[in-house]
Amino acid sequence: MRDAWRHPVETLSFFGLKPESKVLEFGGGGGWYTEIVAPFVAKKGKMAVSGTDPNGARTVRATLYGQRLKAFLDKSPALGGRIDFLIIDPDKANLGPDSTYDLVFAMREMHGWHRNGNLDKNLSEAFRVLKPGGIFGVEQHRAKADADPKASAEKGYLPEKFVIERAVAAGFKLEGKSEINANPKDTKDYEDGVWMLPPNLRAPEADKAKYKAIGESDRMTLKFVKPNVVTGPVRKK
Repeated sequence: MRDAWRHPVETLSFFGLKPESKVLEFGGGGGWYTEIVAPFVAKKGKMAVSGTDPNGARTVRATLYGQRLKAFLDKSPALGGRIDFLIIDPDKANLGPDSTYDLVFAMREMHGWHRNGNLDKNLSEAFRVLKPGGIFGVEQHRAKADADPKASAEKGYLPEKFVIERAVAAGFKLEGKSEINANPKDTKDYEDGVWMLPPNLRAPEADKAKYKAIGESDRMTLKFVKPNVVTGPVRKK
C-alpha cells in the first residue's frame, strides 16, 4: 500500500476536501487519487478529472497516458459514472466554465507542465475554473532549494520557491504549507531522476532494495487560495 508514503487522508484534509466539494483533479495520472476522492464526493459533490486524449496519435506518449486513465475509469463503471473525464486540449482552455470548482488539485504534475512549457498556462487555467475563495492544492516532488527549475524538472523535481512564485504570478495566494509528504531520505541526485524511487523503481535490480528503503520522494504539499476579490494593477489618476 502507498498510503504510508502518500498520506491521502492528511493531504486531502489539508486541502479542505469535503463531501459536498466540486473537485477537479488536474491530471489524473494512473487514477490513484481519483479512486479515493470520487466515492467521497459522489453523494453530495462532484468530481472531474483531466487527462490527455486516449484517441490521439499512437506515436505520442501522451496518448498512452490518456488510454491508461480511461482504462482505469472504464474498469469500474460505478467509479467512472461518477466522474467527468475532461480531455486536455493543449491549444485552448477546456476544463469547464469559469468559477466551477471548490477545489482543484495537482499531484506530482507540475514538473511535467514545466517540461512541456505549459506551467503558466495550466496555472492560469486552474485559477480560472476555481470559484473565488476556492483552493488549489499541490503535491510536487521537491528539488533542492538552489536547483535550476529547468534542469530539475527533467529529473521530476521542482524547487518549492519556484512553484510558489509561479502560482502567485497566476493570481493565487499561498494559504499554507505542510510537511505531510516530506522525506529527508530522498537525496534528489539520481541519474535517472525521481523515477528510480518507488513506485516506478527503475533502479537496477541489484539496487532496488536500497531505493525501496528510501521510499517515495520528498514532496512539498502546498495550499493556495483564489482571492475572493481579484484585483488588477493600480492605475494612477
